[in-house]
Amino acid sequence: MAGAGSADQPLLLRASGPDEDEESGTSQNLGSVAASVPSSSSSSSSSGNSVVLFSSLVAVCGSYAFGNAVGYSSPAETGIMDDLGLSLAEGTWWLDAGRLLMGCGIGLLSYVVPVYIAEITPKNVRGVYTSLNQLMIGLGKAFMFLIGSLVSWRVLALIGTLPCLLQLLGLFFIPESPRWLAKVGREKDFEAALQHLRGKNANISQEASDIKDYMEHLRRMSEDGVTELLQWKYAYPLIVGVGLMIFQQCGGLNAFVFYTSTIFEEAGFSTTVGTIAAAVVQILSTTLGVLLMDKSGRRPLLLVSAAGGCLGCVFTGLSFFLQDLDSGAVLVSSLVLVGVLVFLGSFELGMGGIPWIIMSEIFPINVKGSAGSLVNLVSWIGSWFISYTFSYLFEWSSAGICAVGVIFIAKLVPETKGRTLEEIHASITNKNDHNLS
Repeated sequence: MAGAGSADQPLLLRASGPDEDEESGTSQNLGSVAASVPSSSSSSSSSGNSVVLFSSLVAVCGSYAFGNAVGYSSPAETGIMDDLGLSLAEGTWWLDAGRLLMGCGIGLLSYVVPVYIAEITPKNVRGVYTSLNQLMIGLGKAFMFLIGSLVSWRVLALIGTLPCLLQLLGLFFIPESPRWLAKVGREKDFEAALQHLRGKNANISQEASDIKDYMEHLRRMSEDGVTELLQWKYAYPLIVGVGLMIFQQCGGLNAFVFYTSTIFEEAGFSTTVGTIAAAVVQILSTTLGVLLMDKSGRRPLLLVSAAGGCLGCVFTGLSFFLQDLDSGAVLVSSLVLVGVLVFLGSFELGMGGIPWIIMSEIFPINVKGSAGSLVNLVSWIGSWFISYTFSYLFEWSSAGICAVGVIFIAKLVPETKGRTLEEIHASITNKNDHNLS
């Protein structure tokens, strides 16, 4: 597992951080993405729309691979243990090596993909395109759940390589991030990339000028490192970013995803039916979250998501409590099905993907790379700890953590919908001065 690298470096898709433009507050239908009208500062041709769409689709192949990696464990766990004769705590060295490399890859992709998409898309469709990251992660997990019930764990692993290969090939045909090019001083390449993204007949003069002015402003600012993040002025955004990732992981998201089959099996419910139902619920919930992202805002979705996750944990914990009391098998299996579906559906609605979006919005640009790396590292350490200890703490419920998460979101997490990054950072500074001083 690994945190994302500095946003100043040309890692994978060479993203330097979401730009300062205003994210659209208008709800967009995913089906209209290809025909969207970009920023008023540079009218775009249909060829520009096609390039942005293609580039975004290549990028979210990484998000789909992320979902595949997360969703692989649940359907593959039993087959691996049976075929290789392993206990739950064992693993051969090449399995450990594979998971380590996979962790490095998705740790990078989880931060770089949404940042790259935010940099290449016009501001009035940025919300929809960035939400594709969340959608593809959900679809990747759901696909593993569905196919995993039909094929062996080895075949499932081979299927998981396909989106990686598609992205690797596609990277040769998509442009660099114009903002990254501007930041490193490659002005001609910057203008060429921006023109390519907006279309050959589009007027990019105003947008290019705005980007150059902002990059000149950045050059006058000192680049803060990880140690400087501990300064008081960054306390509030750091608390919000790290806090969301802690509640995401400790709330049990990856634990439920990794061990869905085990939960159903322990409760005496059909693992095949249960995993298929879980896959369908995740697809529907993730799609709904994407469609509501720019309409309802981040905070309401996070609040509903955390509250629903709490309810799902209660149902799941209650089912195993009743099982210990030798209650009816039908009641136990029904409760665990409801609990798992409510939890996964609720978390995929918001807590599964929105924390990554908020993380890219709340940190000032001069510390976005180091702050993103730190928060990313916290997230994946939490994921490892929860997934490793879940089997030994199987009957523990995450309901209390989800409940505290609701309070945390209500009290501290800012709404970022429809606001420029400057407005977000100004409000965070004011809140930091008044609430944390």
